[in-house]
Amino acid sequence: MTDQDEVYQRAILELARDRTGAGRMEAPDGTATVDNPMCGDRVTIDLRLQDGHVTELHHHVRGCLLCEAAAGLLARHAPGADAAELRALPDKVAAFLADAAAELPERFAEGSAFTPVRPVRNRHRCVTLAFEAVVEALDDAGV
Repeated sequence: MTDQDEVYQRAILELARDRTGAGRMEAPDGTATVDNPMCGDRVTIDLRLQDGHVTELHHHVRGCLLCEAAAGLLARHAPGADAAELRALPDKVAAFLADAAAELPERFAEGSAFTPVRPVRNRHRCVTLAFEAVVEALDDAGV
């Protein structure tokens, strides 16, 4: 393992351990649960909106460290984002994981911590699951 790999691994662990937004939200504007039947991961996203922008995002994860880290990243950086930016995230994150030349939006640049996941294609969905749940939660909120 290179020094750079160790830095990324520490960053993923820090994202997963950060409890920002952990737990369910009372009376969210939108909520969604997305499952990965291949591995049993499940992510629930609750969000609150004002004027088309996320003001608060909570998550409940039953899954691996990568799911936890992705949900933590969302809870840190989704507040202030508008629906269009969040709807684009699943494709942008999937592209980032599949292509070393792809970049994440500036607001979610901390997601570069997932760089070591790129060669492990069967773990990509572990990372994208929370981002998919955000889109469904926006649908639930009607935005």
